[in-house]
Amino acid sequence: MFPMPPSDQSPSSNPPYRQVAIVGVGLIGGSIGLALRQRRLAEEVVGIGRRQSSLDKAMECEAVDRTTTDLAAGVADAQMVVVAAPLRLVPCLVRGIAEVCPEDGLITDVGSVKGALCGELAAIGSFVGSHPLAGDHRSGPDNARADLLSGKVVVVTPLPEDSKSHGTSRKQRPGLLQQLTKFWESLGARVMSMDPGQHDRALAVTSHLPHWVASAMAGATPEEWLPLVATGWRDTTRIAAADPDLWGQIFTENKAGLLEALDRFEDRIARMRHAIETEKPLLSLLDEAKRIRNAVGD
Repeated sequence: MFPMPPSDQSPSSNPPYRQVAIVGVGLIGGSIGLALRQRRLAEEVVGIGRRQSSLDKAMECEAVDRTTTDLAAGVADAQMVVVAAPLRLVPCLVRGIAEVCPEDGLITDVGSVKGALCGELAAIGSFVGSHPLAGDHRSGPDNARADLLSGKVVVVTPLPEDSKSHGTSRKQRPGLLQQLTKFWESLGARVMSMDPGQHDRALAVTSHLPHWVASAMAGATPEEWLPLVATGWRDTTRIAAADPDLWGQIFTENKAGLLEALDRFEDRIARMRHAIETEKPLLSLLDEAKRIRNAVGD
């Protein structure tokens, strides 16, 4: 049995959602499902995927109430649909879901790149993009946690009212942003709203560049020296152990943002390299880095 709700989450005899569908029940999708069930926020949580073996794991972990490989059947009665699939699949999935889900249904995703995606789906009035700033280098529903989103930021990325993309004007249904904000807050998250393009530029620095750096550092380490790695190397490279296919898609989809972030990073590397060579401004650069890191806490 899944755990009872925390003391500050009293069970509700009338859950706010009749049915929530999760397309892709991996780490993020599974954690959303666990939180929905623990907090008694939905009468039914439906897990949807391409492989029954993965869906069986989600059932074993009690992240969902039932599963299906039939997308149309899975979302037919869903008031909320969360697409937690690979980035390259999201546009096609959202279009298919929008054709069959209820008229009052709300569709969102959890992808790390938003600019092109939100522009491509601007004509779908039931969709607003989301990006939970939570995760783990491990994947799969067996690593899902009901508290994964608790206290974490979820960025929602509505398009401006007058935006046009791919030759199509935005037609978002009124009140959708408020509904989506309430959904994420009910899972314990803190919600921020950002323009999709601004989101991509910011996350290139705070999320995508760190993964690039971790991967570069791990890849540059001679394997014969691995017995000598300690806490610093392990902490710095931990996220390099994440799914390469997922991060390859993120880097490609946010190419412009990541290249801009790399320009900034390369400039910093050059300054620090010069500081080592001359031994002059090194301490001030290290002090500045320490101040910025300390500002976010542990």
